[in-house]
Amino acid sequence: MLHKTRGIVLRTVKYGDTSVIVGIFTELFGLQSYIVNGVRSSKPKAAKGNLLQPGNILEMVVYHHEVKNLHRIAEFKLGYIYTALHYNVVKNTIALYLIELLQKSLKQPEQHLELYYFTENTLQLLDGSPTAVIANLPLFYTLKLAEFLGFRLNGHFSEYTPYLDLQEGTFTYLPPHHTDHLDPEYSELTDRLIQCSEVQQLAAISMTKEKRRKLLYAYLDFLRLHMPDFTELHSPPILHEILDA
Repeated sequence: MLHKTRGIVLRTVKYGDTSVIVGIFTELFGLQSYIVNGVRSSKPKAAKGNLLQPGNILEMVVYHHEVKNLHRIAEFKLGYIYTALHYNVVKNTIALYLIELLQKSLKQPEQHLELYYFTENTLQLLDGSPTAVIANLPLFYTLKLAEFLGFRLNGHFSEYTPYLDLQEGTFTYLPPHHTDHLDPEYSELTDRLIQCSEVQQLAAISMTKEKRRKLLYAYLDFLRLHMPDFTELHSPPILHEILDA
């Protein structure tokens, strides 16, 4: 049965001589895999293979069968045309981090409408925003992704709750009796990130490269604590080298 849906390309793998298998986070069906024939040949259709770069937002008409793991795409075109994301090294590195994080977090073909719309909007804002805004974007997106997947941090930073317990996912009065927690400085920064209602507000949160690095790894540890099959990402070291502001 044919369906119209938007989707974000997560991964493209060569298949046979002329085809690819594409992992796409779709609006309607969540994470799905599609085989696309003829996009690696010398024929005109092959030019469409360039549209299947990770991070690209597509408008698609797809065949979908609930019992199948591999589907086909009847038609696809760009749903949004980037002006800088694929050419600006900082923006491209951040985008690749977001894409890898999605790959590690989405395991089942379940619809995640809020996460899908948030991710699409984030990629578009990343494409058009200045560096001052996007430096904290990986931190903000990681926290929001955890929230959309059901792992929301509870409470807020205050003089009465100055520690963030990552195991319990809550701000507490005393430091917990384990190492999976943040001290008051990092707990306050986390609360400020949580309270941002839109990406543009991130520019007001100033922090060093080292603080961003420590927070990002803490947030990834938080996901690992609550998602047993969450595995290590390869992109953070590259991300920290690029984000040297």
